[in-house]
Amino acid sequence: MEPLQVVGLGLASLDVLVRLKDMPTWRGGTRVSQFALDGGGPVGTAVAAAARLGARAGFIGTAGNDAAARMKLESLSNTGVDLSRTVIRNEPEDQVILVCVNELTGDRVFSGLKSLISSPLRIDELDRAYITSAEYLHLEGCHYQAALQAAKWMREAGKTVVFDGGTTSGGVGEGTRALLEYVHVLICGAGFAPGLTGKQDAMDAGRAALAFGPRIVVQTDGAAGSITTTAAEQFHTPAFPVDVVDTTGAGDVFHGAYIVGLLHGWPLPAIGQFASAVAAIKCTRLGGRAGIPSLADTLAFLMERGIAMPGEQSGQNLG
Repeated sequence: MEPLQVVGLGLASLDVLVRLKDMPTWRGGTRVSQFALDGGGPVGTAVAAAARLGARAGFIGTAGNDAAARMKLESLSNTGVDLSRTVIRNEPEDQVILVCVNELTGDRVFSGLKSLISSPLRIDELDRAYITSAEYLHLEGCHYQAALQAAKWMREAGKTVVFDGGTTSGGVGEGTRALLEYVHVLICGAGFAPGLTGKQDAMDAGRAALAFGPRIVVQTDGAAGSITTTAAEQFHTPAFPVDVVDTTGAGDVFHGAYIVGLLHGWPLPAIGQFASAVAAIKCTRLGGRAGIPSLADTLAFLMERGIAMPGEQSGQNLG
């Protein structure tokens, strides 16, 4: 097998999705307009997107021993993600998420099991050679001790660590701050950079976040697009308007697509457009992974809007 290009270490879930107009209450139920089972989780969905877009990807995490676990893992393996280092626990699957999607806006609410990741990965369960064989390691902070060790190994190997900062309305904890010392590319949701830096303006927060370790900071904010900051440049990338069905996983597939853009060696403005296109297309279907497009479909979407990715390799699979 050829060496992997990206390895993700973190959460992969089985998402139970219901699309509805009104939420049920204890006094009465409601009609559900659409239902689906799909794989989810920030890192799981990011590596699924990377694989769908042509990258050789692997996933490291935990799974149970029941039917829910098998469905979850099948969702990853069907995209071509290598699962050879995923650890199976002798217990029911605990990474199951109920996702309620507003049929009018595509917004969603997540409800996870109380036992979510009750038995995290241990450092002694990691394969250092497997992790550092990849060019990129993608993390979101789950299995924290294992994630921190993997990030240190990648830094020592001269490889690249990408971190999903999520969306927050509060501060950023000390554990995440310690992990950021080993992160090269920080892709975060609204509020993360301000919570990390204390700067409320998004542009100021992006610049201040570079001091915590990353060389690239990308702040995503849904329909408002994204802001990319490096030591040399800062720019805004608009989101692509589409008919939104479900925003579940939009940020996660953005991350996977961003890594694919880095693998292609495209300039950062082009990578931002590419990742935004993948996220937009995903939002047209229910589920975090069901709508992930192929590389060809994404390039066609961009061409229809007068945008071409640079270089002769843009329309081909990664080497």
